Amino acid sequence: MALTGTYVPSAAEWVRNQVAEYEATNGEKAGTLRDTGYPIVVITSVGSRSGNLRKNPVMRVERDGAYLAVASKGGAPEDPAWADNFRQHPEVELQDKAEKHLYRARELSGEERADWWEHAVATWPTYASYQEKTDREIPLFLLERADAPAGS
Repeated sequence: MALTGTYVPSAAEWVRNQVAEYEATNGEKAGTLRDTGYPIVVITSVGSRSGNLRKNPVMRVERDGAYLAVASKGGAPEDPAWADNFRQHPEVELQDKAEKHLYRARELSGEERADWWEHAVATWPTYASYQEKTDREIPLFLLERADAPAGS
């Protein structure tokens, strides 16, 4: 079952445009983050304060059917707004090209976080420089299928 509510596009024009083009073409266009060549997915979450649906392009960090959402915000001193959305409303929808499913997000810590951080940096090395730019530990959210058929 898909998330329901009123979709409010991002205030950032590049995010609005990328999400719209990605969704319209199932990721065939706008499938990489701002001309980096690195693939993205689009994650829909419920706003922590507004309750509105929000959509964000996020680097595609995947392993064994689970995805990682790295709340780096380019190494800014604060988390991206979507991190609070995930904390307050952990059910999200993730679109990877034409595939769209519900996932449950949970924030990682300890050894599990360390393992996934290593995988994230191996996937997109720029994450390491983002961590060097900020004093906060960049939050990592593991997204696991919430709508998977029984027994899978």
